[in-house]
Amino acid sequence: MEFSCLVCYDSLVIVFQGVSKHYSDRGVALEDVSIQIDPGEFVSLAGRSGAGKSTVIKLLIGEERPSKGRIFFGQYEVNKLQDGELPAFRRHIGVVFQDFRLLPAKTAYENVAFALEVAGRPQREIMELVPQVLDMVGLGDKMKNFPSELSGGERQRVAIARAMIHRPEVVIADEPTGNLDPFHTFEIIKLLEKINQLGTTVVLATHDREVINNLERRVITLDKGRVIRDEKKGKYILV
Repeated sequence: MEFSCLVCYDSLVIVFQGVSKHYSDRGVALEDVSIQIDPGEFVSLAGRSGAGKSTVIKLLIGEERPSKGRIFFGQYEVNKLQDGELPAFRRHIGVVFQDFRLLPAKTAYENVAFALEVAGRPQREIMELVPQVLDMVGLGDKMKNFPSELSGGERQRVAIARAMIHRPEVVIADEPTGNLDPFHTFEIIKLLEKINQLGTTVVLATHDREVINNLERRVITLDKGRVIRDEKKGKYILV
């Protein structure tokens, strides 16, 4: 199946060109946002609740479409993708959510395997890949545990393993430490850094000041739907 492509960028660069998102009932979520994220970067999207961080993510994965502007992910113009093209496109992107979104009746192994089963991957491949990715996130000994038998940090590690199972070029983490204590927050951020060191682009949306300041990575700060700051080694700064 061919993907829509009007302007093709090298590799898997993420580009927002003059992107706005307006809702009839909620007003302006994003206004004239232009950013570029290069392959292999670790970027934090910072800002208060309602600043537009989650809207950026929804637009990037094609869950919503912009009111104006264009969004590119490498060769794909995301805002032009048809519904039937989205599942294959999204295998390039792993998404980690604040609330884990694990299936409670499935074990850690089964939660990760399910992502491959839905994609129609053969059982032999699933049996090989799932233990590998669970080992990578430090849960090789928890494969048979159900979510209720895992700590919050361990559940988020399962969610990260599920996000990584398709070997995506980009991992998006939307407030992944919002439900975690400081110890488990540190563990999850270190794991995201490890994933980034392996060559995967990481986009972290968070309002956690301590996390952003300790990372010393690029920070794109949003406020009321606009980019107000973009710094290579940024801090959490809001006025």
